[in-house]
Amino acid sequence: MIAITEIEAAAERIAGHVVRTPTVPSPGLSALLGVPVTAKLELLQRTGSFKARGATAKLLSLTDAERAAGAVAVSGGNHGIAVAVMAAALDMKATVVMPRTAPARSVEIAEEAGAVVRLTDGMDSAFALVTRLREEGLTLVHPFDDPVVVAGQGTVGLEFAEDAPDLTDVLVSIGGGGLIAGVAAALRALRPGVRVWGVETEGAEAMSRALAEGGPLAVPLSSVVTTLSAPSVSRLTYDHVAELVTEVLVVCGGNTTVADMTVWADRFGLR
Repeated sequence: MIAITEIEAAAERIAGHVVRTPTVPSPGLSALLGVPVTAKLELLQRTGSFKARGATAKLLSLTDAERAAGAVAVSGGNHGIAVAVMAAALDMKATVVMPRTAPARSVEIAEEAGAVVRLTDGMDSAFALVTRLREEGLTLVHPFDDPVVVAGQGTVGLEFAEDAPDLTDVLVSIGGGGLIAGVAAALRALRPGVRVWGVETEGAEAMSRALAEGGPLAVPLSSVVTTLSAPSVSRLTYDHVAELVTEVLVVCGGNTTVADMTVWADRFGLR
């Protein structure tokens, strides 16, 4: 399990390379749900998502030989952008493998950063190609199956705990589980009374299926939210979610309604 000391060390390592994003009240969601809602604005992060945290933590941890070999990442979009941009900032070569369904803008940004982008027919084949590239000597920066990456993503929870001391419940989206594993580890250590809830979309249910089956397993992917799709979660992220997360909720393909959100608020006991 990731310790709070590892997350704090990651925060020190990446300081100066990433943004300490704002934690702000959300008047709109608060009015809609009838409870105070606070948001962590990771869209203002360098590269546009929390992925910059884990990617930077991992790249800064590499040996000289690993840096010289160059990094390789597999991604539906945001992780690939983060590895490409942060590797360029650290004068490293990067290869990013993405499915053809990845947003065109994500591919463009990774290429503009100087990364070599390899496109495959889907996430399953993307992970398979990365395995071959690792065998050729490239250094993997995994999107979620790496304790250094998870600790980096956990800095989101570290900042959240510091900036929003009145938190009772935190909702975290899940792809492979790196963000929720790190956030849950940070919050359980610093705010043990806070409940952490995971959110998946239909057709990208790797974590909820794993919890139902008692461990990680391969799942078919059909979600319209292609960038959240992972063919399976890892043992690392599964163990954190199984132990630290209250429940994983599955929502309809990106079409969450006001009624859904109201039901969740009632379920959390907030209304």
